[in-house]
Amino acid sequence: MAHIITAVIGSGVLSLAWSVAQLGWVGGPAAIVFFAGVTVVQSSLLADCYISRDADGHGVVVRNKSYVQAVRLYLGEKSRLFCGFFLSISLFGSSVVYTLTSATSMRAIQKANCYHTEGHGAAACSAAGGGSDVYYMVLFALAQMVLSLIPDFHNMAWLSVFAAVMSFSYSFIGFGLGAAKVIENGVIKGATRGIALASPTQKVWRVAQALGDIAFAYPYSLVLLEIEDTLRSPPAESEIMKTASRASIVVTTFFYLGCGCFGYAAFGDATPGNLLTGFGFYEPYWLIDLANLCVVLHLLGGYQVYSQPAFALAERWFGTEASTIDVVEVPLLGRRRVNVFRLCYRTAYVAAATAVAVWFPYFNQVVGLIGAFSFWPLAIHFPVEMYLAQAKVAPWTA
Repeated sequence: MAHIITAVIGSGVLSLAWSVAQLGWVGGPAAIVFFAGVTVVQSSLLADCYISRDADGHGVVVRNKSYVQAVRLYLGEKSRLFCGFFLSISLFGSSVVYTLTSATSMRAIQKANCYHTEGHGAAACSAAGGGSDVYYMVLFALAQMVLSLIPDFHNMAWLSVFAAVMSFSYSFIGFGLGAAKVIENGVIKGATRGIALASPTQKVWRVAQALGDIAFAYPYSLVLLEIEDTLRSPPAESEIMKTASRASIVVTTFFYLGCGCFGYAAFGDATPGNLLTGFGFYEPYWLIDLANLCVVLHLLGGYQVYSQPAFALAERWFGTEASTIDVVEVPLLGRRRVNVFRLCYRTAYVAAATAVAVWFPYFNQVVGLIGAFSFWPLAIHFPVEMYLAQAKVAPWTA
């Protein structure tokens, strides 16, 4: 379950208050519940696609260890290419978003300490926090280059457990800060239709972006089969996965509704794009620091949950070249057995994600774009088509 919690609760939760503010008190919670329901259904469909059996339903033919493998088996090579394209963009985009979020949270720790010392809204703190986040992105990237040496999902359970604890921690803090702010205000802010904007075009754009943000908050389908491959029967892997998925999605949706709705109720039209770094909250500053530290530590593991499938995809593509072990001379360590392809490719992947984050440092826009781009093909189309192919449901039949 730690893999699931780490995969589901990600940086997207921090933008949900802003999303609820765009959609209003009716549309915001309804959209969160709707996407949670979609995630429950598609996770059940994907879980059943892990094992393919023969025509009699007895002998096991193959274990589909990744989303792309399952699409290839059930839908053919052409669909595999389309799936691989969308999946690669989404996984890489998640790495970019996680890099942006980690840098923003590290910068927020610096600003929170400054505001506590110099006073809330101090110009010196705003100037100090308005500089480049490149330094923080590079620090995060260096940590990811080390963690990327973890071979695969089967070897990172400890990291997922740690990341899941951190995600619960900052979600609890965000939930509590929002509730405390509402109590302090003595009034629930916000409107049924959300934030009023100058033109219908602006409103449509904001609503679309908010829906993309919420979709990105449920990116679970991208890594479901990789997580299921870490399970062992009995009971059947699909049954374990469905039970764990439902429980995890219920828990995370509770936090999503809490953070999103309390954040909007606390700030109304002034709801920040990132709940913990937009500085609606100033005190207690140490709690803001702790929450942002938990975000950074969670993202260390979350980044790997979404990067490992991308690494595996590339290594399967290059075949035996990617699995070759060479003996090399390492300074200070002597001769060591090293997978040179893995070292070079994964380091280049992290460097590329960091470069894109530096070039396009817009958190909410990136979140919405990635969510909108990947939702239909990866969360709806391919799971449904694979289920129909597996169940041998003929077109236009009940």
